[in-house]
Amino acid sequence: MSPIQTRQPVTILIAGLGGEGGGVLAEWLVELAIRCGHPAQATSIPGVAQRTGATTYYVEIHPESLAALGGRVPVMSLAPVPGCVDLMVASELLEAVRAIQNGFISPGRTTLVTSSQRTLTTFEKLAPGDGRFDSERLLQVAGSNSRQLAAFDVGAATREAGTVPSAVLCGAIAAVAASGILPFDRTAFEDVIRASGRGVEASLRGFALGFERCRAGLGSAIGASPALGVPSGTVAAEPDLVALGHARVVEFQDAAYGELYRQRVERLRAAERLADPQAKHGGKLAREGARFLALWMAFDDVVRVADLKSRGGRFDRVRREAGAKAGEVMRIADHFKPGVTELAGLLPKALAQRLLALESRRRRDGESPLAMPLKLRADSISGFFALRLLGSLRWLRRRGQRYAEEQALIEGWLAVVESAAAASWETAFELALCARLIKGYGATNERAKENFRYIMNCWTSTDAGTIRRARVAALADDSGAALDAAMTQAGAPARAVKAIPVRWLKRTGHRT
Repeated sequence: MSPIQTRQPVTILIAGLGGEGGGVLAEWLVELAIRCGHPAQATSIPGVAQRTGATTYYVEIHPESLAALGGRVPVMSLAPVPGCVDLMVASELLEAVRAIQNGFISPGRTTLVTSSQRTLTTFEKLAPGDGRFDSERLLQVAGSNSRQLAAFDVGAATREAGTVPSAVLCGAIAAVAASGILPFDRTAFEDVIRASGRGVEASLRGFALGFERCRAGLGSAIGASPALGVPSGTVAAEPDLVALGHARVVEFQDAAYGELYRQRVERLRAAERLADPQAKHGGKLAREGARFLALWMAFDDVVRVADLKSRGGRFDRVRREAGAKAGEVMRIADHFKPGVTELAGLLPKALAQRLLALESRRRRDGESPLAMPLKLRADSISGFFALRLLGSLRWLRRRGQRYAEEQALIEGWLAVVESAAAASWETAFELALCARLIKGYGATNERAKENFRYIMNCWTSTDAGTIRRARVAALADDSGAALDAAMTQAGAPARAVKAIPVRWLKRTGHRT
């Protein structure tokens, strides 16, 4: 790449998520320029909470020193101008693409350094189905819309060095600077890090990793799979999925529950042999059915949540992510808000129905759902003991209403798949994939089951294509409107309109 024009400031835009040290990186760059006698300034724009946007830092550095300017003072901008960014650095892949969408990155000017890793957005997590953006496509967009692209896993380098992403990204900027974009050598960058006085050794390790991995990526064709560290190959074979599913189910409950999982997988295999005796489809129905069956049988409840939150591995992970050193005190506060539905799920049918009837009357009368907000200090003896006690109540599941309902629904699903397999493999396969609809907890789980039951109840009057379209619609729209449209267009009966109580609020205050 050719050096930047000496009469114009070098413009650098940094996009980082919270806690990654983006502000420190901007300060390092300004300090680097000042130490080397170059005019520089930096500004920042805070991001939005809940992973809907990064905090951006904008740095301008004049390539000529103050001595060379002979008393002239360059005028610098406080904000980036679309199409006029020389170097874009992003700690997360989607943030780089957002900068492209906003017009800051130019194919004729901008060198783009980005992490190939992803931190899922709130909207991706809220999607009923797989809401993740295609990382391979994001990398293709990044490469085609920038002058030069270097993508590597910043998170992996950060963990390997035991530092923060800002140090790794600083090394990446130094690698780009060596190609002529900035008049500073590697030693000057390292001197600024040493002068910071905090976490120097770890920061220098991260700097070195970022420098080498960015330099290796500059100018090379970066494929999606190598950059993302995703091994190539096909989907895992059925025995592997069954073994993984069995381990998950046993961990969730016990060995007897794992044996029930194996028996149900055998029913799926028998259904597939009936529908596809020549194995033209390679066991796809049993493989996919076994995968979603394991997820379904290991359903989310308060016992499982408490168990996961009180495991030793969780504390190690939190310490690692927080960057806590040995001997430092770390506090963890867990917030829970179990409702009547969650509590009733662990009770026998008679008691559960009483509670649910009470909740139903409250909702009918327009009152707010009952819930118990809890705050437990997982790092305290009492809080940890409470989590472990709740997590040890696996034996209570089998006696609870939720367990009985889930098993009945699973058995009904298996029976439908077996019946469909006698007539059509395609229909049986699409019905097996409908188990994917069951997910989440609370109101999300209730809506998912309503959509699932609607498809199961109408399968005899539809074909495989209709079931597939209905399932895709249900995963795309958790309100159920798209599913209703897909089913009614195929001739299925419409669902009854659900009553929503009107809640009246007393007016307060006086009119003026």
